[in-house]
Amino acid sequence: MEQELSFRKLVESSECPEQLKYDFNKNGELKHLDTNEPFVFNYFKNALERNHKRYQVLGHLITQYVYELLERVCKLQKVHIPTDATEDEPRSFFFINEKALTSSSSLIVLLQDHGVFRAGQWGLKTIIHEGLDHGTQIPFIKTALQCYGGVIVLNPNDNFIDLKMEDEWLSLSTKEESSTVNSSWWIPKRCSSSPEEHTIYIWDNFISKSAAKNVAFIAHGYGGLVFINLLMQRTWEVMNKVYSVALIDSMHHTLHQAKNNPQVQEWIQKHCREWVTNSKPLDRPTGSLVKVDCPTVSAGTEKYRLAPSSTLQAIFKYLKSTLKARKTVALSRSPIVTRSSKNKKRGNT
Repeated sequence: MEQELSFRKLVESSECPEQLKYDFNKNGELKHLDTNEPFVFNYFKNALERNHKRYQVLGHLITQYVYELLERVCKLQKVHIPTDATEDEPRSFFFINEKALTSSSSLIVLLQDHGVFRAGQWGLKTIIHEGLDHGTQIPFIKTALQCYGGVIVLNPNDNFIDLKMEDEWLSLSTKEESSTVNSSWWIPKRCSSSPEEHTIYIWDNFISKSAAKNVAFIAHGYGGLVFINLLMQRTWEVMNKVYSVALIDSMHHTLHQAKNNPQVQEWIQKHCREWVTNSKPLDRPTGSLVKVDCPTVSAGTEKYRLAPSSTLQAIFKYLKSTLKARKTVALSRSPIVTRSSKNKKRGNT
């Protein structure tokens, strides 16, 4: 994993550089600066709350680091939403490459699982314990940019602003009232107060208006459920513009979400494929208990956190084949101008 900036500088800007003496090595693995050991949660003895706060600070710093990698390494642009927000209004954002909306080439949309992690991550814990190549979406982003030209990185878990934590992120200080939940500290972000709302807003205002004729989604965990929700809310738009969906250990439920809509169920069967954690080799069919669901194949690993990185090559191979099939069908449906047809037109004029 190439790096053009220093994670260590972010750590040193916090109030706990000594308690977090870690950095990412050249292989993208988080290691202790002195011992070269992986991250250890129990730094303070018999102090669960302090250790948890230390873990939260580390997570916040990694999130900021990944954002910078998206912008400086992947050359993506951060777009704030909603677009009509006032200066003092809490806003969310997502990432997109410069020509994603104006190019007619294919567009890949990345939709992560539900959790504390943010845009560009498949899982924060995976980054900490397995490294950047396994835990971030950067390998997917680079492949999408190289092979398809356009990519959008959604940020579905950035739903609220925590006024209390904004002042405490970079400090290990804890307060007695920190263990209690006070909803008055949380302010929802308009048009992004839930993963579902976030995704629909970006579809309505960006993806649906893009010049890209072929859009594909790669969705992990809860992201699969969010995509099916989008499909049900914007059925005809999605069915016309999206040519393929790669699901990874998806939490969607076709029978419940698609209900009694046979057209949607048929579309899911034809245009979606799911990779599930399994002991079978990668891409080996696993079978589905639900007949109306999409085909399922093995992710090549039994570890949920490693499923995205394990399936990268298989997913892009699948997207390539489905895109080729879509273009072939489109070509066969286009009218062919023949000499006889030209003569007929001339005779009618």
